[in-house]
Formats: sequence, structure tokens, C-alpha cells
Amino acid sequence: MLSWLSRGSAAEKESVQAEEPAQDTETAGLAALGEPLLTVGNVERSFDVGSQQIRVLKGINLKLYPKQLIMLRGRSGSGKTTLMNLMGGLDTPTKGEIFFKDKPFHKWDDDKRTEVRRKDIGFIFQAYALMPLLSAYENVELSLRMANTPRAEWKPRITACLDLVGLSKRMHHRPFELSGGEQQRVAIAKAIAHKPSLLLADEPTAELDSQMAAQVMQVFKEVVAAENMTICMTTHDPTIMEVADHVYEMVDGVFVGQ
Repeated sequence: MLSWLSRGSAAEKESVQAEEPAQDTETAGLAALGEPLLTVGNVERSFDVGSQQIRVLKGINLKLYPKQLIMLRGRSGSGKTTLMNLMGGLDTPTKGEIFFKDKPFHKWDDDKRTEVRRKDIGFIFQAYALMPLLSAYENVELSLRMANTPRAEWKPRITACLDLVGLSKRMHHRPFELSGGEQQRVAIAKAIAHKPSLLLADEPTAELDSQMAAQVMQVFKEVVAAENMTICMTTHDPTIMEVADHVYEMVDGVFVGQ
């Protein structure tokens, strides 16, 4: 009987010891990521519609770390764009906390958040958001003007950004002279020109065919590596998700299946 108990005890010890390395590996993996760039804590967002209050986000927890490509996946109306707006400081939560580089976005007024956005956050939209009468070069230059970047830095930075997205030979073309994929790459160059830490992209491949979408995702991977940037994007497209470091599935204002 004692012999059986002894064997059982030894087996339990081996089981515990076998589990410990997995925990150590997980802890080490988180430690290797460093401090979070952005933290979303128990965030809720509600909107008043007539006499009703619509809860769009229902308790979101999320951490973005440096040099990651993160995707938010979900159907239209799941809350993806609302969450992106909160992370970018375009809106504030009804409840919960949002810290960007330890800055309390959830407490700050719009002027203070705008100052941070101009210097440290880039945005890419589904509709490209390019000035139609400006060339690719001039569209990227506009981003540097808005960020108050010294004029002496404009030309080398614009050239470097357009080269990174593969448009160095098309920099003097206007948007109507470029394909949809090329316009989106100009939008990427424009968004990263002021060297933000975080790039938020709302459905950046929605208007592109599969080949163009793949090109844009390759550019994103190169941007993360070359610019030490974190990219968080929303998408419906399951074919591009394999390039992400992590995919969060959103359904009715919450993350599922994590």
C-alpha cells in the first residue's frame, strides 16, 4: 500500500514538473515582448440612440506590444471600428481604461489626445484618404507638415517611406494615376512618415483584390520590421490572417475564442 502511494506521489511530482516548463515558457515569452505599448482594460462603450442606450463594447481587455502585427476580426457591427477609434484616441470609453505609453487616454481631453496622435499614432482607412490633386510625394509630405517635422528631414523621409512601400518610381503620380493597391501603399507611406509607434488600419484591404491585399500585407510586415512599429488592423478577410502575430475574434462587442 505504501509502495503504491509512493509511486503515485512520484507520478504527481513528475506531472507537476512537466507542467512547469510550459508556464516558464509562457512567462518568458511575455517578458520578451517588453512593456505593453497600449493597454485596454475592461473597456465598455455605449451610445445613446433615441431613448435607448446601445452597448457596442462590453468589457474589452487587450494589450499591444512593440513590433507586433495584430488583427481584429469580426462581422460588421461587432465593435471593431469602435475599439480602433478608442485605441487611437479619437473617442473615449464609457467605462474602463486605455493607456498608450502610460498616458491615460481615457482621462485626457481631445486636445491632449490630438497632440499624441500627431506625433505617435498613424491611421490608415479603407478609402485611402489621399488628397486627389497632390502627388504621392506631396501626400506623404502633408503628413510631415502636420506633425511639425523639420523641413530638412522631409525629402529623405518621404523618399525612404515611398521606397519602403515599393513606389519610389511612382512618387510624382497623383492618386487617379495609381491602382487601388498603389493608392493604399501611398496611404501607408503617409501614415508612417512621422515615425509613429502605433499604426491603426481600418479594413485596409477591403477594396483590394487578393493579389493586391497580399502585397499590402507584405508591406505591413516590412514596416513592422524596418520601422519597429506595431500595427493593429481590422479585417473580414480570412486569407490574410496567417501573417498576423495574433488574431482577436470579435462578436457583439466582446472577444471570443482566445
